[in-house]
Amino acid sequence: MRALGSREPVRSGVPPRFVALGDSLTEGVGDPAGDGVWRGWAALLADGLAELGAGFTNLAVSGAQTGDVLERQLPVALELRPGLASVVVGVNDTLRCTFDIRAVAARLDRVYAALTGQGAILLTACLPDPGTMLGLPGPLARPLARRQRAVNTVVHALSERYGALHLHACAGDWITDRAMWSADRLHPAERGHRQLALRFHTLLAAHGLATGPAPSPEPESPAPGRAASLWWLATAGTGWVARRCTDLLPQLLALAVDELRHRARGTSARLDLRASAAVSAALTALPVAERQGVA
Repeated sequence: MRALGSREPVRSGVPPRFVALGDSLTEGVGDPAGDGVWRGWAALLADGLAELGAGFTNLAVSGAQTGDVLERQLPVALELRPGLASVVVGVNDTLRCTFDIRAVAARLDRVYAALTGQGAILLTACLPDPGTMLGLPGPLARPLARRQRAVNTVVHALSERYGALHLHACAGDWITDRAMWSADRLHPAERGHRQLALRFHTLLAAHGLATGPAPSPEPESPAPGRAASLWWLATAGTGWVARRCTDLLPQLLALAVDELRHRARGTSARLDLRASAAVSAALTALPVAERQGVA
């Protein structure tokens, strides 16, 4: 965990309102609060800010992509004028056949610029790739991992550009700790959400922004067992896989064939170089005025 950027994003006192933007991770999927309602890391973090008067609004929606955050969530967030805003999104973009790192970078740049332009302190995070989390075979997992690395690189660069407080959540023991993850393997279980909330709280506290109690790392409910995992796969998991397959599978299979072809020729490094070049081009294509405006 570390804060990125040359400018100091911290103001004295606790922000008057915390607004969370993003997808199912921030919505709280995997951490049920009862009656079909999710809680999640952002709500747990907000509890550590509420003692000193910070309000909380969670705008995150399951399935959201960067375009949804820009077009639907950002306008509402700007009306709320948050002092603290989290933007954690991008995994769903990697799971679509329309994935375009240049578009992802442009959207995130506009979201970050708008929030920090109002004076909000920005929280961001890089995330593990879904192929690894789902345990997909290498030829299928590697293209998704390459996409997520591209998104993470963009998030790193833009976090630095806008002076965000950034959480490195794409690596570490928590990824391989089964107790941290829900039955679907993509969303944290309660323990995982608590770990994220605790790490964000520690990051904020180091900058004088969270003086309330830190979230407890210990869950109130037991971690999902094998029976829960099998039940998810037999019910909700089947639908989840079917929806992704309809959109992504044909392209993912083509990517896997390309992956195998390059590995057979010993030219796999070209795929990584191609992805790196696409990220560099995406960042270079961002409006110069916006980059200079936050220097």
